Amino acid sequence: MHGEYKVLGGKLVVADIELVQDVMTHVSISGDFFLEPDCALAQINNALVGQSGQASHHTLTQVILSALDDEVMMFGVSAKAIATAVRRALGKATSWQDHTFMVIPPVSLPAIQHVALDEVLVNSVAQGLRPPTLRFWDWDDSLVVIGAFQSVKNEVDMSAAHSAGLKVVRRITGGGAMFMEAGNCITYSLIVPTSLVDGMSIEQSYQYLDTWVLGALATVGIKAHYVPLNDIASVQGKIGGAAQKRFANGVLVHHATLAYDIDGQKMLQILRTGREKLSDKGIKSANKRVDPMRSQSGLSQAAIIDAFIEHFCTLYSVEMGEYLEHEIAAANEQVVRKFLTDEWLFKIP
Repeated sequence: MHGEYKVLGGKLVVADIELVQDVMTHVSISGDFFLEPDCALAQINNALVGQSGQASHHTLTQVILSALDDEVMMFGVSAKAIATAVRRALGKATSWQDHTFMVIPPVSLPAIQHVALDEVLVNSVAQGLRPPTLRFWDWDDSLVVIGAFQSVKNEVDMSAAHSAGLKVVRRITGGGAMFMEAGNCITYSLIVPTSLVDGMSIEQSYQYLDTWVLGALATVGIKAHYVPLNDIASVQGKIGGAAQKRFANGVLVHHATLAYDIDGQKMLQILRTGREKLSDKGIKSANKRVDPMRSQSGLSQAAIIDAFIEHFCTLYSVEMGEYLEHEIAAANEQVVRKFLTDEWLFKIP
């Protein structure tokens, strides 16, 4: 049994394991990392022998740490990284290469329906009705989408929103408010098994799941980087942010919104936190456009999304797909039953 894990900003860790009656009988850890003293590697291998093939990531990490004294030095590797490689060898954790992803290009739907689809597709992946999925949103209406734990009155000027014809909806993930008008930003959702981020902290999983999009941004001429906890930025300031929710059924949704060409003045009128958001993006005047994706790439929104899809397809096993009929129906039902209700929107007034 063989598993590999490339540490973010670090080295490759490889685990080769023999399992008898669900117990590890032989373990060999290797890789291009650095470890002092040399005997520490044998200590790690020996400590893992005898462990259950069902051992949790936390248990394996503690077993490794317990086998090492304070004099051991690790470079480009950690006990958590070794545990991840072991879990991958055991088939409990997965990598990008272990999956075939379905990519759904932009389909124009009401923005609130896209909000509902994030929840619906989680169930589809959990039930095996579709593979892990990357989907791009497209909408032709206007909407303010607040985070799961935000206060409506603290985030949105409801009177201004209604005057501007903007609905307000609460999504299932945390994070900040999204000011969504047709064509003003690029939003994508990843719906994947939690095994893909097995053993990772929340911060590590954000960085891990957004690594591909940093490469995609480079293909359109934008040199971007990850900013903890959940932001993507270039040297000119913040481009966008991500949000994530993990479900008990073993699936998570991770979505990101990147500013393409936002009306800064209008956003400031609608969002009470708008001034701070503009400052975040390096904009001093609300009369200016918040347009990092458009101005830094010089490309249309559609061209950027095409480049993102092409880049993702070069990295991983991919099949193009579409929404299933029952998913659209379920999303429509959730819009009515949940996302349009005052009970859901004002659960935090």
